[in-house]
Amino acid sequence: MAGSRRIRTDLALETTERFAQENTEIRGVEIQEDYDEEKDIRTTVVKIVTENGAKSMGRPQGNYITIEAPDLSNADEDYHREISHEISRHLRELINLEKEKSILVVGLGNAAITADALGPHVIENLHMTRHLIREYGLRGIGQEKIHCVSGIVPGVMAQTGMETAEIVQGVVSETKPDVVVAIDALAARSVRRLNRTIQITDTGIHPGSGVGNHRNGLTEENLQVKVIGIGVPTVVDAATIVHDSMEHLLDALEETEQKEFLEEMIAPNLYSMFVTPKDVDETVKYLSFTISEGLNIAFSEV
Repeated sequence: MAGSRRIRTDLALETTERFAQENTEIRGVEIQEDYDEEKDIRTTVVKIVTENGAKSMGRPQGNYITIEAPDLSNADEDYHREISHEISRHLRELINLEKEKSILVVGLGNAAITADALGPHVIENLHMTRHLIREYGLRGIGQEKIHCVSGIVPGVMAQTGMETAEIVQGVVSETKPDVVVAIDALAARSVRRLNRTIQITDTGIHPGSGVGNHRNGLTEENLQVKVIGIGVPTVVDAATIVHDSMEHLLDALEETEQKEFLEEMIAPNLYSMFVTPKDVDETVKYLSFTISEGLNIAFSEV
């Protein structure tokens, strides 16, 4: 569909905001919001509980947790540590980690493209334990209980000639993890959420969806194991910026006239272009370390 509805977002929260702007009720969707004023962290949980809700949202049924932290793109170690603990807490709620688990972490994306390198960077900072357990056993590494953590960076189809899902399916079949955690860069509808927002969901993830390059999903249905998706919006659709800039100039027009004008004025090729902040290289490194620390904290204790 043309106009504002064509503008892309991977964040469930932003989809609910669009319905709110249009004064449209979404049946089968529950929204809970919590704001920690001291830490300046806003957490919104969107639960899609019915098939009708899933159809309206254009997303699978499940939980979508959005952590919004305005200073997340800054190099503040204490602040990032708080976010890491938030990530850990939500992971422990979505995954039962009271018993030993085998966990495969998949770093999606292209390490050669900065805005798409979040997943590979997270894997670099992850504490892997599977090889140690297999080599020395739990007693050999001084632990009575420990989660078995392994990771992979499957690359992208242009590099491997294979679907990411094919590679991950092969690894899952061979290593038989209890849960897969997939990390990927996303696209946002709002510029203010770039590199400042983390979405955690128990519905899996679709590699390449952020830039409209839809590939087979890493989901429980496809992999036959529970899949947790963690993503950060690092890019925004170029059409979004044009749309928002022009919309401010058109406030005097009626809503219907605005939509018609914007649909005609935004060039189709803008929907295939994406914009990212100029300091994205440093920011992605901060974010990847924050997420990897969140995973390390979550998986460090049984």
